[in-house]
Amino acid sequence: MGALFYRFLSENLEERIDLNERNAGNEDFHYRDLDDASVSGEVREELIDENGFCILPSQLFCNVAESAKTNCQDLNLKLKQIFKAITDSTLGRPSEKAFRGLFDDFDVSSNKLGSTLEKKCDALKKLLLGIEGFQLSDVPGSSRDTFGDAYEFLITMYASGAGKSGGEFFTPPEVGKLLAKISLQDPECEDGYKKAVGKVYDPTCGSGGLLLKFAKILGKGNVDHFYGQDVNLTVYNLSRMNMILHGIPFEKFDIVCEDTLLKPAFLPSAPDSVGDRFECIVSNPPYSIKWKGDADPTLINDPRFSKAGKLAPKGKADWAFAEHALYCLQENGCAAIVCFPGIFYRSGAEGQIRKWMSKSNYVDAVIALPDNLFFGTSISTCVLVLRKNKKDDAILFLDASNEFEHEGNKNKLTDAHIGRILASLQKRETEPGKSYLASMEEVASHDWSLAVNFYVQKEDNEEAVNIKELNAKIARTVSKEEAARKDLNELIEGLGF
Repeated sequence: MGALFYRFLSENLEERIDLNERNAGNEDFHYRDLDDASVSGEVREELIDENGFCILPSQLFCNVAESAKTNCQDLNLKLKQIFKAITDSTLGRPSEKAFRGLFDDFDVSSNKLGSTLEKKCDALKKLLLGIEGFQLSDVPGSSRDTFGDAYEFLITMYASGAGKSGGEFFTPPEVGKLLAKISLQDPECEDGYKKAVGKVYDPTCGSGGLLLKFAKILGKGNVDHFYGQDVNLTVYNLSRMNMILHGIPFEKFDIVCEDTLLKPAFLPSAPDSVGDRFECIVSNPPYSIKWKGDADPTLINDPRFSKAGKLAPKGKADWAFAEHALYCLQENGCAAIVCFPGIFYRSGAEGQIRKWMSKSNYVDAVIALPDNLFFGTSISTCVLVLRKNKKDDAILFLDASNEFEHEGNKNKLTDAHIGRILASLQKRETEPGKSYLASMEEVASHDWSLAVNFYVQKEDNEEAVNIKELNAKIARTVSKEEAARKDLNELIEGLGF
């Protein structure tokens, strides 16, 4: 994936420079043919100002790949130097935060490439030539986004083979689409959806796929800024590459590598601040992971957690992530969070937090999703929908557990399934066997449980059975069987057996 990103940066820079020169009348200009010495001083500064980084002609993917065909004995060292030069070119620039350490996980000296220097360089050669062979520009309907789509495909393949850890950084695209569409719902907008948003945020962003759904649905120009945070260094780098590969300018995204619960990077500057909160929040946080919880009593003073009066348990941080999202949400915003079902009915501190959040009228809906949607786990999950400006004081419970089709060894949401879920959320009414709009009194009577199956009873699709008719039918069948057996015996005796 790092090699694909390197090719993207090289081709993107080269095409921009070539286009500018040809527009200026230099019809035969090719940046790749220049000598490195001609790209220095003022020219280099202009390149960095315009693109955020600089790659010298000899360092372009096409030139390195071509050189490797005849001489790859020092290819690992050459690539290491090139990656360093790219990131060094951003030092002290606004683009530095987007590029710092971006290639750290592309280890060109790893023993996974081979046990000797020769084998490592040969493996890198095959990798570069393989990437070079991707004729992305020849794909019908292709664009610069083709690189992003290819990268997303590679991430999908990586996640599917990563076992349990795959689900920790990658959310299936169709689930991401559902979450983004939920957070964009607004009854005051035409057709019930916002057409443009300010700041969107994923506090556990993984590879960045959930954030990019907003760009895909609304268009890149209709999202002011993308924010994300993740504690895992590898997926932090994946998410930044994913942003750049999908054409999000470095000025429009901020991704941070740090623990969201203990060292949040994007908290509002003050409890009552408005300008630095988020309009749309989407998240698929890790299920029931450990955190400090009440082992650090000072956390109860954190404004994100203080109002509930209890901290999420040390072994189950789920509600801490939900409280964090709620605190960061604008008054007119919406958060859609994938959750482990157990958090909606477990007692103790989780029950106390659930009670506070429900009584405060922040819980807009709870949606039960089908099982086996995510990589690394086959469990069913739920979506918790939070709003601060609800129009009623009820909670919608929606059972969407049957909204799926089977594909390979996983279940999948199609556009039709997503459409039906969104339509139910918009209608916001009770539909037998599908949804239930519960008053706050009803939720309280269930001891503040938010488990969907407490409120939505599955329809009984089995036909009512008339016992008398069934017994009569069985009697007729037995009588026919006995008559047939008698005829068979008589036939056998007539044959002399």
